[in-house]
Amino acid sequence: MFTETNSIGRSKFGSLLHSDPMISSTRNNNNNNEEEEFCVRNSSVSATSPAGSYEDRNHHLRADSSPYNMSPWNQPSSPFSKSPWSRTTPVTPLNDQDSPNHGLIGSLLREEGHIYSLAATGDLLYTGSDSKNIRIWKNQQEFSGFKSNSGLVKAIVIAGEKIFTGHQDGKIRVWKVSAKNPKIHKRVGTLPKLKDFIKSSMNPSNYVEVRRHRNAIWIKHFDAISCLSLNEDQGLLYSGSWDKTLKVWRVSDFKCLESINAHDDAVNSVVAGFDGMVFTGSADGTVKVWRRELQGKGTKHFFLQTLLKQESAITALAVNEASSVVYCGSSDGVVNFWEREKQLTESGVLRGHKLAVLCLATAGNLVISGSADKTICVWIRENGIHTCLSILNGHSGPVKCLTVAKDTESTANDQQWIVYSGSLDKSVKVWRILEAAPELGQNYHHQQLLQQEQQMYGAFSSSESMPSSHSFSSSSHNARY
Repeated sequence: MFTETNSIGRSKFGSLLHSDPMISSTRNNNNNNEEEEFCVRNSSVSATSPAGSYEDRNHHLRADSSPYNMSPWNQPSSPFSKSPWSRTTPVTPLNDQDSPNHGLIGSLLREEGHIYSLAATGDLLYTGSDSKNIRIWKNQQEFSGFKSNSGLVKAIVIAGEKIFTGHQDGKIRVWKVSAKNPKIHKRVGTLPKLKDFIKSSMNPSNYVEVRRHRNAIWIKHFDAISCLSLNEDQGLLYSGSWDKTLKVWRVSDFKCLESINAHDDAVNSVVAGFDGMVFTGSADGTVKVWRRELQGKGTKHFFLQTLLKQESAITALAVNEASSVVYCGSSDGVVNFWEREKQLTESGVLRGHKLAVLCLATAGNLVISGSADKTICVWIRENGIHTCLSILNGHSGPVKCLTVAKDTESTANDQQWIVYSGSLDKSVKVWRILEAAPELGQNYHHQQLLQQEQQMYGAFSSSESMPSSHSFSSSSHNARY
């Protein structure tokens, strides 16, 4: 949607996106509680956060130390305010007359934390935040909730009756709904299991060097878990971490099957795709493809190819399995995509955001992107061509996570989706989206605005240089999401 220019150097947004380093597990005297299986450890990333990041070790829960309030995106002296992007004509969302098929239908708000993760199943929505609570919503009303002692919940995945949550402390916790009361969720395990951890710790060969002069057992993440993805058919769970590794878990018995040194920096996103492929995106600016292959009685994942290598951090991935399309969001605000015929080939870019793309989701022929610019772009893919259906405004903070569910009112001729968006403004917005290509007249005004922005952006880019990566931060770990 904008003209092609040299991409911004990898943006460093750690002060916004890091969790509080003071979050730690709370001791529980229940003998069945596995929270005390391993020693509590602050994230190494957070511990090395530079001066000026939002953490305040004495008052880490103050309102003015919120990652949103201290964000570079929310400061008048921010380099973003000097960017040519901020001076172009705003991309105005379609109003109700222009786009009657897309709109806000609800807002979920509970003032307890910035929303970092979402997952939907049936008529239930799970929300994770930087509080110690995981909330459950039904029909846009709070239904239930349960507490985790780890603080920030960075990822949620639902596998049948099990709910997997990835946390800042490097653990994956497993929950199950009570058979007697659907409002009660009980924790039934932690990955890795205590038994497996103790057994592995007794064998010196199970220790790997995680940084200079420090070793750790390979089956456990030693830094924050940033993402989770599920392969339901194979019963496999994938976890990515700031420790640069991708781990493979068996859902049935919670066993860690593999640990892969996937990237040179934090793994920000992982998604299980088509034909046994798994995609990972990292703060090192690369998107890598891994293939699952049979080996003996089990399976093993092998590196297949690098789809992208760039300066900007990879922040989000999504796959349309039906169409065999891979989408990748970056800190420079661009969405790249690859389509597969005989092999994956780069097919183009989607330019709908002024700041970093923080999350992606697909549904039917739609791809939806959420951004630090507080907007959500909805695209439709028809005959290999992507068209912007709408730009959704409603959040007052960066859009950090998205999930999509099929609308119960949807029909074969009237495909509708419910989109949930979680933001660092502490709210979840609920949107209804109709999967239908816009008519030429209906979308004309919107396309005209995009063309004007494209022209103005080109004029600015020819006369002014974009801010360099040094304008944002000199600390490499701040591209971790």
